[in-house]
Amino acid sequence: MARKGKENKNDKMLTLKRRLLAHNSPKDPIAEQYRTIRTNIQFSGVDQDIKSLLLTSSGTAEGKSTTASNLAAVYAQQSLKVLLVDADLRKPTAHYTFRLENHSGLTNVLTRQSSLGQAVQETEVSNLYVLTSGPVPPNPSELLASSQMKELLKEMKQQFDMIIFDTPPILAVADAQILANQVDASILVVSSGKTEKEAAVKAKELLVHAKSKLLGAVFNNRKVDSGSYYYYYYGSN
Repeated sequence: MARKGKENKNDKMLTLKRRLLAHNSPKDPIAEQYRTIRTNIQFSGVDQDIKSLLLTSSGTAEGKSTTASNLAAVYAQQSLKVLLVDADLRKPTAHYTFRLENHSGLTNVLTRQSSLGQAVQETEVSNLYVLTSGPVPPNPSELLASSQMKELLKEMKQQFDMIIFDTPPILAVADAQILANQVDASILVVSSGKTEKEAAVKAKELLVHAKSKLLGAVFNNRKVDSGSYYYYYYGSN
């Protein structure tokens, strides 16, 4: 039984490493794709500096949280001070990816139970910090739409060079739409073989309706002919 437990733990650690490939395996072809996405985002900010970025998807399990974490890592590799915010207040995952505590986070800051400085946590990645979700609240949408959230975003921009928000699927709840109107730009994550075309189109329409600067989409989970790794692609809309 002890051996089985050890195997389960090893499997979990391997999954976490895969989630943060850009840091754990920086020479992997997928890590290079994350850097390409970062470069394309930076080129998109010629007219306006992009300091806050939102990632969402049309549905669940389409790779938005993995993409957000790896994007944050490759930005940090440029010696930028980066904050990853787990704004999925319904099914948060960032604390699992970075092996952090989640007793205090975004919800605590928004309800003035904690300051931003007290809630932000360092990670094993140099220059990368995480604001976990905190305790799951009964009213996520209301918290994200509050004046306190707007003030918090201003404070984040004063303290960090780049802020990346991981939000819930946009077709499921209003949270991503609410935040999309406040950040500098947004990206839609699409999963090959999983995301339906109609759902992706509807998700894009909702982001545009929210008056968000939609930079494009990340197309992931596409298997390459010569191997089992996945290819990530960024394209403007």
